[in-house]
Amino acid sequence: MATALSRKSKSLTLAAMTLGFVVVQLDVTIVNVALPSIGSSLGGGIAGLQWVVNAYTLIFAATILTAGALGDRFGARRCFVAGFLLFTVASLACGLAPNLAALVPARAIQGIGAAVLVPNSLALLNHAYHDEHERTKALGIWAAGASAALAAGPVAGGLLIAGIGWRSIFFVNLPLGIFGIWLTWRYAEESTQTRHRALDIAGQLIGMLALGGLAVAMIEGGVLGWKHPVVLATFLLFALSGVAFVFVEAKSESPMLPLVLFKNQTFSAATLIGLLINISFYGLIFMLSLYFQQVKHYSPLATGLAFLPMTGVVLASNLLAGPITDRLGLRAPILIGQALLASGCLCLIRISQNTSYLELGGQLLAIGAGLGLTVPPMTSALLGTVDRKLSGVASGVLNASRQAGSVIGVALFGSLIARHRPFIPGIRMALMISVGMLLAGCLSAFLIRPTSTKQRAA
Repeated sequence: MATALSRKSKSLTLAAMTLGFVVVQLDVTIVNVALPSIGSSLGGGIAGLQWVVNAYTLIFAATILTAGALGDRFGARRCFVAGFLLFTVASLACGLAPNLAALVPARAIQGIGAAVLVPNSLALLNHAYHDEHERTKALGIWAAGASAALAAGPVAGGLLIAGIGWRSIFFVNLPLGIFGIWLTWRYAEESTQTRHRALDIAGQLIGMLALGGLAVAMIEGGVLGWKHPVVLATFLLFALSGVAFVFVEAKSESPMLPLVLFKNQTFSAATLIGLLINISFYGLIFMLSLYFQQVKHYSPLATGLAFLPMTGVVLASNLLAGPITDRLGLRAPILIGQALLASGCLCLIRISQNTSYLELGGQLLAIGAGLGLTVPPMTSALLGTVDRKLSGVASGVLNASRQAGSVIGVALFGSLIARHRPFIPGIRMALMISVGMLLAGCLSAFLIRPTSTKQRAA
């Protein structure tokens, strides 16, 4: 009976953690589809729309390490519930925003909530599933839930925008948040707490300054030009803050980014791969949303349906990642996934104003399959390198690198298309950059330990 109850608690904990990741991912694709509608309603050019996306991902990336440390110190369950509550309230504020000046800060608060949700969901899963085989399978389901949100988001967003308006895409988070909070408090078991761990406030502030400087430089570079004094000054701010951040973290007794973790080559490689795939994937999502609606003149619903095959195959490949990892080890699906992503981007370089949707289908499927195969084994490989007491910080590092990649991808690729009308030269340049980054990720995959614990024991 105890075993049955334990299985039930594990399953419902997994459901709650997956729901937390679902709302975080839902607000990526659903907002991208709504960008032209938001722009028409509230004003603002491409730079304004970039900030609607990047206010969320920037704060998400900048605060996720501290959020992971908070979970290690005060308990991942407490922090997860608090993050869900903050995310839900911020979603209400987004839906009620009268202008961009109100929407962008509300999106930033959403980003804080998301930053708390993701690392603590991984910490609670790491606490619930001790066996690597079970943990990889659970992470595949967790990632598949988020992939389902990626798949459903554009279509649901298109339907909501067509039927009710863009504000409804934020209101949909309210019932999901309430249910997720109840499920977590009822079934999740609190994680191990390390209350002696201090918070790295200096590192947090300097890290936010560095990432913020990079985002401003890249976004404004597309508007003002790359040689503009403001752009050069913010690039300099990023460089100085980045150096200061590494120095502070190296000297801190309780760093939010323990540099010692990077001595493990698997940890370092997984973190780098997370950064590179998100630059490519989320930068492309942003660009293609504008391409479909402003170049091809698709409606929001048609745009959502256009993304459905790509995001749908992410879900299927997430579920396949576990069995493939069991058979081939951790390295193989990470390598295969990135190779698929790179091949999809390479074949998309021929895109033009007259390219039919059918001509894009195969490439979009390859991109989705590649992302889905890469993420679960990459995450499991990284979590397997650290003690469970540091799982919140470790998952925070991975997700910070991924969200930083999203910020860079949207800022860089958005700037490239902002300087070209009707986007095509900028899209092609971004695709070439993506191919180069993903090939670097393929090389990094060879640093991942090739087999799982189960296979080595066998």
